[in-house]
Amino acid sequence: MVDLASPRAAWRVQPSAVQAIRDALGEGWEVVEVHAPAASDGDGGSGTPEANAAARGAEIYVGYGVPAGVVQAARGTLKWAHSGTAGIGASLAHLRGAGVVLTNSAAVHADPIADWAIAALAYFARGLDRLREFQVAERWARVEFADLVIPVREFGELRVGVFGLGGIGGAVARRALALGMSVAGVRRHPERGGPPGVRWVGGPGDLGRLAAESDCLVIAAPHTPDTAAVVTGAVLERLPSDAIVINVSRGTLLDETALLHALDAARLRGAALDVFSAEPLPAGHPLWRHPRVLVSPHVAAVTTRFWERETGLIVENIRRYLAGAPLANVVDLEAGY
Repeated sequence: MVDLASPRAAWRVQPSAVQAIRDALGEGWEVVEVHAPAASDGDGGSGTPEANAAARGAEIYVGYGVPAGVVQAARGTLKWAHSGTAGIGASLAHLRGAGVVLTNSAAVHADPIADWAIAALAYFARGLDRLREFQVAERWARVEFADLVIPVREFGELRVGVFGLGGIGGAVARRALALGMSVAGVRRHPERGGPPGVRWVGGPGDLGRLAAESDCLVIAAPHTPDTAAVVTGAVLERLPSDAIVINVSRGTLLDETALLHALDAARLRGAALDVFSAEPLPAGHPLWRHPRVLVSPHVAAVTTRFWERETGLIVENIRRYLAGAPLANVVDLEAGY
């Protein structure tokens, strides 16, 4: 069952992808395509009556998140569900105990999100935010930059801390290292390490140390009960003066009120946020007009190459499924990612 008719052009399934799924499954399989608009924003998984009806008897479900109605309709037959999203928090409650293997698309989103994170870092480190401000005011601000009134920094002097050194965080780390930055990271399983060249990798208890040693803190960990609100005011206070905060994970990981306090006190150089605790960001929220904040409407993953990568992942996992081999990107339903 294919439930990928997103109303958003970037995520709307391509006919070639559906055909590739049919070809990979081969004879003996019926592929049912749901044409009702599928919610692809956030973690997806809201479901439609059309999807619930089509799910009866389904063995494989491919969508954005896994709606509770689909799990209920396919109870007893559903064996594997794949989500086109990286986050799957909305699907966990009704999948636990259902005997369904869940895979996600975290690897598919890693490269574009990492590109966005590096661009956001450069936006503040090289003073592009201030250049844009001066351009709007038609002000030739050469003196401000040449007299170092506005600080600018080279990539080679920056220390980047990656909280969540998995697929997305690892892609950020590789780019930062290639540009000459020093990188350290924190992940749930530090024994898994990180890309070659990472200075050190610690566990969740090392988040404070990571902040203290980071000129730029990139939040790339998944939302789980253990990571909710983990980047607290106390963590932000450990950051060096003029540090940059980048969040490409979920807004629930970051204390936005504490972040605003640090920004208002000019302790931080800036914050680039692609995700927020409430989405869309409410009108009148102080983050909208803050001069030290780059607001991005949860689009860091957008790329014209999504379906190229997503189709490749789905087809590879179909091959593995039919062969009885372990699937790629299997989600630990207890850990939440």
